[in-house]
Amino acid sequence: MTVHFVGAGPGDPDLITVRGLRLIQSCPVCLYAGSLVPEQIVAAAPEGARVVDTAPLTLDEIIEEIKSAHDKGLDVARVHSGDPSIYGATAEQMRRLDALGIDYDVTPGVPAFAAAAAALKTELTIPEVAQTVIVTRTAMQSSAMPNNEDLDTLGRSGATLAIHLSVRNLREIERQLTPHYGPDCPVIVAFRVGWPDESFIHGTLSTIAGKVRASKITRTALIFVGHALKPGEDFRDSALYDADHVHVLRPKKKAKA
Repeated sequence: MTVHFVGAGPGDPDLITVRGLRLIQSCPVCLYAGSLVPEQIVAAAPEGARVVDTAPLTLDEIIEEIKSAHDKGLDVARVHSGDPSIYGATAEQMRRLDALGIDYDVTPGVPAFAAAAAALKTELTIPEVAQTVIVTRTAMQSSAMPNNEDLDTLGRSGATLAIHLSVRNLREIERQLTPHYGPDCPVIVAFRVGWPDESFIHGTLSTIAGKVRASKITRTALIFVGHALKPGEDFRDSALYDADHVHVLRPKKKAKA
């Protein structure tokens, strides 16, 4: 048997990959993070499948479910929200499976920051404004951030920041990033991206905390910070499609005789 870690995307059932959906449709056991993965996605599991919401379970209990399936020779779809490589708590599960000799693979999913950018019709990398996207979080009740990954350090890059798991920490985000981005730097808070109640709050580093407090949003939100979010009209075009930019697929045109 194989445990298939599947990225379900941010919430919209249409945003799961074809491969991910086929795995859910074929596996007789489906374990899913019910707090973040909509039931419509796991409803695709085959008739009679064992479908378990792992939100209330501990790591030991999740592994016991997988061991039980392994003993019966049943493939498992282990469904996570977004992409399993980002804040998916998959590494600790894989470590346990390695120790048990249980085979697994991973199917990527659409990460929340990409889905949010699509909904906003926004490019996060604008020529000569920002060419780097940093996916990060802040330390609250979860594990501490590693050395040199605090916002003050990351903010010195001027990159577009996609900050997860931190909507209750906006005042600290403002404090650490204002010296690098300025108080008027655009900020967008994306709430429940891909779900029917998806919403976006637009502001700046100096205003966003008050706007979010008024909205009473306290969880399931992603915070974008960066000047690429509102670059104005005078940013330069990318060299990619520039007529004078020669590359292997668009060689220099020969002069007419």
